[in-house]
Amino acid sequence: MAVDSKFQSMDIDVKIKKFTWRIQNFSSLEVKKLYSEVFTVDGYKWRIIIFPKGNHVDHLSIYLDVADSATLPYGWSKYAQVGFGVIDQFDRETSSTRVTQHCFNAREADWGFTTFLCLTELHNPKRGYLLNDECLVEVYVCTDKTLDFISREFIVETDWDELKAKEADCVKAVMDNQKTPTTKPVEITLPSPTQSSSQTVATEPEEPAEEDMNTFFTSLESELSSSRMLYSKEEAKEALAKIKEALNTTPVNLNDSGKFSPLKQAIMILARFDGSSTTLTIEQKNELLDLEERLKELANRAAKAVQDKDQLTAKESIKQTMTCNLESSLIRYKEVETEVKQVDQILAALREEVEEEQKRKEKMLAERKGIYRSCKEMKMELDALGKELAECEATAKVGEEEEKSVEAEWGRIKDFISSIEAKI
Repeated sequence: MAVDSKFQSMDIDVKIKKFTWRIQNFSSLEVKKLYSEVFTVDGYKWRIIIFPKGNHVDHLSIYLDVADSATLPYGWSKYAQVGFGVIDQFDRETSSTRVTQHCFNAREADWGFTTFLCLTELHNPKRGYLLNDECLVEVYVCTDKTLDFISREFIVETDWDELKAKEADCVKAVMDNQKTPTTKPVEITLPSPTQSSSQTVATEPEEPAEEDMNTFFTSLESELSSSRMLYSKEEAKEALAKIKEALNTTPVNLNDSGKFSPLKQAIMILARFDGSSTTLTIEQKNELLDLEERLKELANRAAKAVQDKDQLTAKESIKQTMTCNLESSLIRYKEVETEVKQVDQILAALREEVEEEQKRKEKMLAERKGIYRSCKEMKMELDALGKELAECEATAKVGEEEEKSVEAEWGRIKDFISSIEAKI
């Protein structure tokens, strides 16, 4: 089936780019694997891969892939820090985010998270992951090893739609012929590591007087007290229950579940609650106000630990696969070696047979030559005998005549002797 999706890219910094992928009719997807359009970062072509129904798990799986890895030169590699986000379109602060870094190469051309977001949570109608059955995926890519800006806070606070709205306002102002400066591409300027978070003041401020400071903070306290919202004991108990519920889950699940936004409100209620018998100390209130940041820090540390363990598991899996392949190759190598020896034996036996047959052939050729020579000699003798036979035939006729003459003469002599014998 055709997949309806919209893909947008935005340069956040020279080597940090954000990519937004809106996948429509998400619940109707029947494909196992879905690819985004190809985009370029630092000269390399990339694409996002998601498994809408999970890569053999009950979680949404998401990866970043080098799209043309098969055509890159031998031995190529490219470092990238990657941030993934599936945006909660009800409340961006509760979005599911993960950050990783990897050195992409020919053997590991894709990298990401197999268990990114539980499918039950993804399809939960109370969450905004599939608003109007549209899934909003954001990916941040940084190829500079010296930068480490991509984090959950960075992803949550970088809102494409808000930036585009600001740009649209500028364009509208120009169209309305208002005197507005030329609009530049929307970008977020990242602070330099050496840049101060506040502007440098050209001149030193005057030293405040003690009385002025006391007056200022007394007035400030009065204003804050008058504007401070009061919460009931029931609201405080409800807030405490939410905090305890959050603490009953694991830090990793807390990081993925998007419960920080409700927690922030619950912590604020508890810190501002001031019951007659349950007044919190200043230290307790300060610790409560710092609790959100501490929980975020712990959740991020836990997510980083899980990520490191996942990377170790992936490496061990690759090692195990390669070890199995090597063992199979070694077994096959020994089998081939045995087969080669068998073929060598067959060839040796065939060579012996060939040599015997060659000797036999040589004997037959020698015998043939002997027969040839003998026949040739006999033919010559036969030809010579034919000539002698003609001569013998002539001689034999003469001899036959001579024999007849001799017999006739012999007969006359016998007759003569007989006649003499008669007279004696």
